[in-house]
Amino acid sequence: PMSQVVLSRQYGSEGRFTFTSHTPGEHQICLHSNSTRMALFAGGKLRVHLDIQVGEHTNNYPEIAAKDKLTELQLRARQLLDQVEQIQKEQNYQRVSRDGLGGMSKGTGGN
Repeated sequence: PMSQVVLSRQYGSEGRFTFTSHTPGEHQICLHSNSTRMALFAGGKLRVHLDIQVGEHTNNYPEIAAKDKLTELQLRARQLLDQVEQIQKEQNYQRVSRDGLGGMSKGTGGN
């Protein structure tokens, strides 16, 4: 959103990252390789595996429960709070999308 870089890092042949954006909107993922070996051994091709997870499903709740020593009830409360937060984010995204489209149709004479 707004052409801001959310995360910029260099990794070796393998890497893993996560980020949280508090701004609704479309995000772009840009990757590049600085390896000269890739051009020699793979014919210039690069294989990338992306596993994109969005929302509360990205949380590993058994790991959270163990780390924070949560009871079953506390863990369930955490899950419900995360779900409420995700619903709020989705509603905000829909609102921004709707408002953006409304402005677009006004600008083109559609309204």
